[in-house]
Amino acid sequence: MSFFKKLKEKFNLKEEDEQKEEQASSEKSTGEEAADEEVADDQVQDDAAPVDPLADATAESQDDQEAHEEIERAEEAEQDEEVSIAAKFKQGLKKTRDSFSGKLNDLVARYRTVDEDFFEDLEEVLISADVGVTTVMDMIDELKMEVKRRNIKDTREVKEVISEKLVDIYYGDDDEGEVEGLNINHDGLSVVLFVGVNGVGKTTTIGKLAHKLKSEGKNVMLAAGDTFRAGAIEQLEVWGDRVGVNVVKHSAGADPAAVIFDAISAAKSRDADVLLCDTAGRLQNKVNLMNELSKVKRVIEREIPGAPHEVLLVLDATTGQNAMSQAKTFSEATDVSGIVLSKLDGTAKGGIVLAIRNELEIPVKLVGLGEKITDLQEFDAHAFVYGLFADTIDEYEDEEIVD
Repeated sequence: MSFFKKLKEKFNLKEEDEQKEEQASSEKSTGEEAADEEVADDQVQDDAAPVDPLADATAESQDDQEAHEEIERAEEAEQDEEVSIAAKFKQGLKKTRDSFSGKLNDLVARYRTVDEDFFEDLEEVLISADVGVTTVMDMIDELKMEVKRRNIKDTREVKEVISEKLVDIYYGDDDEGEVEGLNINHDGLSVVLFVGVNGVGKTTTIGKLAHKLKSEGKNVMLAAGDTFRAGAIEQLEVWGDRVGVNVVKHSAGADPAAVIFDAISAAKSRDADVLLCDTAGRLQNKVNLMNELSKVKRVIEREIPGAPHEVLLVLDATTGQNAMSQAKTFSEATDVSGIVLSKLDGTAKGGIVLAIRNELEIPVKLVGLGEKITDLQEFDAHAFVYGLFADTIDEYEDEEIVD
């Protein structure tokens, strides 16, 4: 089975979707019939009762407004729930897909056969997508061997091989690689420590993750450990109010380790499941920052053996290779267990995901695919490649049908 078909089957289960639509339509029809009967009964009773037009009009207006608001909330929740992971990656990677696919299609159109010149130009396309020079060179070598092994001559067929190799780069030799979710302690309090420079979307990511975990039924608390940046504590409080979770804070300029210590104590006393800890991100004072992070980490380890369960480095995808240098700096100073790539929807160079995974050997655990509170998603390399090649996959299927 071709790799494009495997992706299509993995994410677009048309038969199941059609069955769900038929079932929903049937339930809707049954519900409408029952509603019509109730309306008829109510009408008979209303005919016998005295009527106050002004009171009825006011009541109907209020009821309509409340009902309208309730429907909007329900529809918004339903839409969020119905959007599949693949669809979210497809929407979030639109800028990258338009840029990458456009250049790839132009390249394929310029060459009739797969030769050395074709691979040289392909290198430029991949590097321009921020896949990273080292990763690109490894990938080109593997592509050459695969093209030779399959005896591929038509450049159009190379696009499918590229998509397959992108997944291979992320998961290694295991194409069945599973999504590497957060390491959550199911037998007690889980502590997640967030690190990263100012301006990468760290606090926003914490707020979105708090919403995600709370929607999964977990009792979540936040720790305002960034006591240095002006407004950082207030920003986290706003997210706490919005999500509906408690925030432990001290005054600006306080010792971050003391904030985290108090937050752990409060989380234990309130039987919290997850504590998300914000930290400062001033790289201009690198030595002090790293010492501060080390102190915070020691406090967490002392209070909860085995914690922190995750040290997540938040990187801004729009900064490209600068994100790589930040990742190297923080991974040298702290035990980073995973990457959160924010603003992936805002860049045309989404290949940075693969560069980070391949060159630093740190898994990308979460990605920001939009501005909505529900747009923080667990990273799935298959969904990522699907998002990159969604248009090409559709074209590929159309070509197969025509042939």
